[in-house]
Amino acid sequence: MNANLAAEKVEIDGQRILIEWSDGHQGVYEAKHLRISCGCAECIEEWSNRKLLDPATVPADIRAEDHLMVGKYAVQFLWSDTHYTGIYPFDVLRKLCQCDECEESRE
Repeated sequence: MNANLAAEKVEIDGQRILIEWSDGHQGVYEAKHLRISCGCAECIEEWSNRKLLDPATVPADIRAEDHLMVGKYAVQFLWSDTHYTGIYPFDVLRKLCQCDECEESRE
């Protein structure tokens, strides 16, 4: 993956998030998938990497209310469950892509 990869455009579409990447890739993400994948200290134990977030506690209808660009390296989502502390670095976010092309390459 390109070290200069950047999210050019982030669009929130209901329970989906669409990201246009600087290399032309069109990323597709389900909100619940991203929320459950949050790597912040509230969701992942810092030293052991143990998941603290129980996926069953994340509402099925969760959505991103808004987003903030964090410098030139990450996106922070403001979730409808009031969770705001997670930062998604571009390289992590790209690996979480759920578009057909990315899903096929993981199989």
